Parts: sequence; structure tokens; C-alpha cells
Amino acid sequence: MSEALDNNRAARDAVLARVRKALSKDGIDAQAKANADAYIAAHRHGPRPDMPADLRARFIIRATDMSSTVESIATLADAPAAVARYLDTLARAGGERLYSGVCWPEFANLDWGAAQLAIEPRPAGGEDRLGITGCFCAVAETGTILITSGAATPTASALLPDTHVAIVRAERIVSGLEEAFGHIRSELGRMPRALNFISGPSRTGDIEQTIVLGAHGPFRVHLLVVG
Repeated sequence: MSEALDNNRAARDAVLARVRKALSKDGIDAQAKANADAYIAAHRHGPRPDMPADLRARFIIRATDMSSTVESIATLADAPAAVARYLDTLARAGGERLYSGVCWPEFANLDWGAAQLAIEPRPAGGEDRLGITGCFCAVAETGTILITSGAATPTASALLPDTHVAIVRAERIVSGLEEAFGHIRSELGRMPRALNFISGPSRTGDIEQTIVLGAHGPFRVHLLVVG
């Protein structure tokens, strides 16, 4: 997976290098970038809804509106037990009890075994039923989580499994999309190859305007808000 991403990144850089050469530009002009950053910073936002001071509470309400389920936990170490409780809830509702899945590398050292879960730190494949991820940030206005692509944040783990559990750090909840893109510019320095905005389970209403969950991705999204 990492090698494939490196190859894609190299191919993209080669294409952009040819474009810059055709435009007689040698790399990214520092002054032009500074001017663009200044323009973005000074640009007025369009009309936006009033947001409460408690972005965490607003995010939980909007995420629930989008058919996500949410549980608050005190620390990251509480995540394995919280995931196990959620899987128990699904089983009691008539679903299959899952005991295995995949997670992002940053969660590999959590004590999954103590929660009787076998969680592997690798990207999800077509056979995996449970994917556990983090997120770059979360948007209180829409109940959305933002995932950036990368070797340490495989998008497949959020899109392929039937059940997606996302760990959201409360301090990474921002007011709106404007703030989310601001964090991308200031923290990452360059735009990732892909951005995925996830607002609840995958759904479609194409057939007779009947909403069907799990059409193009997970049937269910469960959010663990930490802190």
C-alpha cells in the first residue's frame, strides 16, 4: 500500500514538473504562495450559521442527525472497550457479533486484546467487516469527519468495511469547512491526494426516493468522541 502511494505521488510530481516547465516556472514561487495565502486569509466568508461555543455538543447533535451513532469516552485508552460495547449492541439488535477488524497504525498499541478483539493495523481489504480509523478533524456545523489520504491514514479502512468506527478527538472539532481547510493549509503544507468528507453511513435515494444505507460504503458509522 505504501509503495503504491509513493509511486502515485512520484507520478503526480512528474506531471506537475512538466506543467511548471511549460509555464517557465521553476518550482513553487515563495512570494506567489505567500500572496495566495494572504488572499485566502483576507477573503470574506459567505453567510454562515451561528455556532454555539460548545462545538463538541453541536457536532454530536449533527452527527446523530446524519444517522451516525456516537459515544463519548474520556481517553483514547477507553476506545477498545467502547468498540466492544458497540459491537455487543449490534449483536443484540440481531446482527453478527464481530471480533476482528483493522485499524490505522496510530491505534495499533491500544489494548484490543483486553476487549477480546483481534484488530490488525493494516488497510482494509474486501473481506474485512470492521474498520477503525481516526480523522484529520471534524466539522460541528454538519456532523462531518474529514479523512486525508496517506500511508498512515488508509482511506480503505473507512470505506470498505460494513462497519466504520471513527475516533474523533474533541480538540479537533472545528466550526465549519472553512476552518477545516485552514487547518489543512497550515498543518499539512500541501493538499493531500484525496480528501474524504464522511457524514454518516453511505446512502442513496435513487430508487423511488427510498433511502438505502450502505449503498457505496459502510452500512453504519459509529463515532467515539475522546475528551
